[in-house]
Amino acid sequence: MITKQTLQHLIAIVGAKNAITSVADMAPYMREWRDLWPGTSPLVLRPSCTDEVSQILNLCNETGTAIVPQSGNTGLVGGQMPTGSEVLLSLDRMTKIIDVDAADYTITVEAGAILKSVQEAADSVDRLFPLSLASEGSCRIGGNLSSNAGGLNVLAYGNTRDLCLGLEVVLADGRVWNGLKKLRKDNTGYDLKNLFIGAEGTLGVITAAVLKLYPKPRRHDTAFIAVPSVQAAVDLLALVKSESGNRVVAFELMPDIAMGFTVKHMGVNNPIQLLSPWFVLTELADAAPGNFESILELAMERGLVTDASLAQSESQRQTLWAIRELMPESQRHEGGSIKHDVSVPVSHIPAFIAEGAEAVQRFMPGARLMCFGHMGDGNMHFNVTQPVGMDKQKFLAQWHDMNWAVFDVVLKHGGSISAEHGIGQLKRDDMLRIKSPVELEMMRGLKKLFDPNNIMNPGKVLPPDPSL
Repeated sequence: MITKQTLQHLIAIVGAKNAITSVADMAPYMREWRDLWPGTSPLVLRPSCTDEVSQILNLCNETGTAIVPQSGNTGLVGGQMPTGSEVLLSLDRMTKIIDVDAADYTITVEAGAILKSVQEAADSVDRLFPLSLASEGSCRIGGNLSSNAGGLNVLAYGNTRDLCLGLEVVLADGRVWNGLKKLRKDNTGYDLKNLFIGAEGTLGVITAAVLKLYPKPRRHDTAFIAVPSVQAAVDLLALVKSESGNRVVAFELMPDIAMGFTVKHMGVNNPIQLLSPWFVLTELADAAPGNFESILELAMERGLVTDASLAQSESQRQTLWAIRELMPESQRHEGGSIKHDVSVPVSHIPAFIAEGAEAVQRFMPGARLMCFGHMGDGNMHFNVTQPVGMDKQKFLAQWHDMNWAVFDVVLKHGGSISAEHGIGQLKRDDMLRIKSPVELEMMRGLKKLFDPNNIMNPGKVLPPDPSL
């Protein structure tokens, strides 16, 4: 347990006004979006700079005080939640946009910078930072990096890992690694930054990053499309990519049940009146005028598309995207929802969805499958809503067993049980089933090297070693 003296020393580092000890004042930091992992902590620290983070970690390492880094608190697997005596380290005061370099197409920011602010800073110099998430108005860059966030534009630009050139990281003992380089090529040994990206704060605290920028698209072609089947959507993706010269930046798949939930509960309208089992929202960047219309005509001739609504203005484009972004929230109004953030090769998606749906019904007849998401990169949110009339808590108590009914199908198709949300607490113990002994040994070796006293976000990502 943390001593009173250690608490006082930690508070002194950031100043009393930037340390929170009141349970009421800590409440926003202790509750996550899904309400699955209530947090408890004796102290929230809000440092203003890397030096303060360094002092905090140095003291925590010396005293054996566990610490949990937190950015925007938008994580979905409980990785940002303290579970007892850990000190919570919030980066919500470290929000500086340090440098925007239009010539080098880079932006350097502190880890507490809100994603939307980074997007706007890039836009101010006529550049694009392409990471885009539903939570972009509140999530922060440190959390995006620590979870290797995906989002809507992975198809064209990659995950957060692919958007990062350099990092500044405070190690568990307080030492600072300054790797804030703008280089696109640097073959001088191990790529250290990639050890911390996706590590969920278990190896160190990311305090700043150099991120890639891209040319800002001059035009977008966005369409909401009805398709007769999942296989038609896969074939449509291939057609759009080839016929547009690979200008596709997003390709989202949505079933009719998701549209029904969203229209019913979120105050939106379906832009397509035709009944359809599946819909696609896709967008091209800087395609030639008329190109998208020609592609859609060709797709209709081939039976891949039954109807389409093409945005005629930026306002209409935003309206179409709002439908997709409101889908996760719409599930809350239908009762409990068991989530699956999974990925399989794109060509396997039709078989995976069909077999996964069968597995869900075998496990729980009447459960309502709402499978939607980033089909263009193989990442599907295979979410299961409780049967009508079933008790919510009784349904949610089946979370783990439902997960594995689906995960077995995912693994059969060579997929991943965590595509973009991370491991955290939710899937920690599942790592024993999906990782080989060699993989776990390497991961535990890295943890021991970087954090020998196990103070960095303990109990997350890595399962307990059964041999100990």
